[in-house]
Amino acid sequence: MWYNNILQTIGNTPLVKLNKIAKDIPATVLAKIETTNPGNSIKDRMALKMIEDAEKSGKLKPGGTIIEGTSGNTGMGLAIAAVIKGYKCIFTSTDKQSKEKFDALRAFGAEVIVCPTNVDPEDPRSYYSVSSRLERETPNSWKPNQYDNLSNTQAHYESTGPEIWEQTEGKVTHVIAGVGTGGTLSGIAKYLKEKNPAIQILGIDTYGSVFKKYKETGVFDKNEIYPYITEGIGEDFLPANVDFNLIDHFEKVTDKDAALMTREIARKEGIFAGNSTGSAVAGLLQMKDRFKAGDVVVIIFPDHGTRYLGKMYNDDWLRDRGFLKDEKLTARDIIRKKESAEIVTIDIEKTVLEAINTIKSLNISQIPVTQQGMVIGKITESDILNALLENPALKSQSVKNITTAPFPFVDLNASIDKISGMINKDNIAVLVEDESGDIEIITQYDIINAISL
Repeated sequence: MWYNNILQTIGNTPLVKLNKIAKDIPATVLAKIETTNPGNSIKDRMALKMIEDAEKSGKLKPGGTIIEGTSGNTGMGLAIAAVIKGYKCIFTSTDKQSKEKFDALRAFGAEVIVCPTNVDPEDPRSYYSVSSRLERETPNSWKPNQYDNLSNTQAHYESTGPEIWEQTEGKVTHVIAGVGTGGTLSGIAKYLKEKNPAIQILGIDTYGSVFKKYKETGVFDKNEIYPYITEGIGEDFLPANVDFNLIDHFEKVTDKDAALMTREIARKEGIFAGNSTGSAVAGLLQMKDRFKAGDVVVIIFPDHGTRYLGKMYNDDWLRDRGFLKDEKLTARDIIRKKESAEIVTIDIEKTVLEAINTIKSLNISQIPVTQQGMVIGKITESDILNALLENPALKSQSVKNITTAPFPFVDLNASIDKISGMINKDNIAVLVEDESGDIEIITQYDIINAISL
């Protein structure tokens, strides 16, 4: 058997039992692994459905351009379908999304426009507004508008919901999924509640999003809105695809818990999943008192970990945000273990001879160069030697003539691995601003000293 094109492989994704990570949950917990879709995410389902419905209605015409605001996964589904069906794609997204998502979209020939995250949806710079403007300006274009296009919900009513029912032989008691556009959980909920109204539908929200409070109070509270790191879930408005009548409860999960759980899933279950999966599993564990023996809990794993290699799967990214504390030494530890000494700098207007005398008297090999108290460059022994071999008269001139790029700055939480990787023949040290705002220098000797203590 074969398929006529890649779009025919969408759906029929497996259910996999979670064992180690759900060991304290009395119920059977099953993961719906949507990464087996061709675009490695659940969004392939609704992307194809939206396109097919638009073709039927005449909104999307042959040779047209698809323009959409996306966090990456919907764009991937649309881009794959566009390749097969002969459409162009322009996507707008936010600067908080991972670079890997943008690279993947461009691999399919899509144009990607990155917009700021921290603006209101109505702001002309938002990725919602930019996509709408582009649709108005581009001939023969169509904007799917995944947030309010009910083909999104219908896709999951027609495919994901029935699959869950059949795969669990009608025994499913709870479904958990992150809520962004709302189509996934609302479509699943609509189908399953028609089969069994007692099935509980549990939505995962994030701090900085409005969903949970709106569900519980009916109040759209703008004070709930603030920037967050978690990708793919939560919103600062109410999409038409979020059916609050079908979702029984919203559970909020922090950025930190979502990021760390994303990694735990790979390490404990061998499933390489994305950031919103981490949110969903963290939410599962927070809600463990809701489940009892005999329950069958299905949790949606929407996308693949490859889209988060530079984020949740990167130790330094986690440390920079204070999410990861481990046994490896950090810049903070190295500074604490250094012999206390004030960093020596030289003003850019000083002479090369003064720099030589400073290096000789203090027995150091490099000096950061400052201008009005700010570090703007560096000079090293080798810089001075090379300069004087070419022109001995430089000795009486300003150090600005031999100043090179400054040593790189690192965060206090930067790991010893990151720091040592940055120190080489061109950069023989790094700089760090300590907790009191003073500048410290870290050399290879300081790293060796910190390890040996």
